[in-house]
Amino acid sequence: MDDTLKRLLDTELRAGDVVQEAKAKREEITHQALEEARRAEERFRARVGELHATFVEKARGRAEQTIAELQRRYDERSKELRQGAEAREADAVDAALGLLLKGIRG
Repeated sequence: MDDTLKRLLDTELRAGDVVQEAKAKREEITHQALEEARRAEERFRARVGELHATFVEKARGRAEQTIAELQRRYDERSKELRQGAEAREADAVDAALGLLLKGIRG
């Protein structure tokens, strides 16, 4: 029975050592993970300005494209309206002359 108790005690001591090693390893892994998270956050903070500048640049490009498209549409519509006005101007002059001549003859 002494042998059995001694083996149990040895096993318990080894189990305690394994538990302590596991706790130490867990602490080390936790510390490493926290340190890596801190470094990742620092890298992100360092890039915030760059990310913002990239976003602003893309937004500016899209705005310039939109403005160019709106200007193109405005120019097309303005041209159409001018052409329509010019076409109707001749009709209006003819009508006015017709009224004037009719008044003179009338």
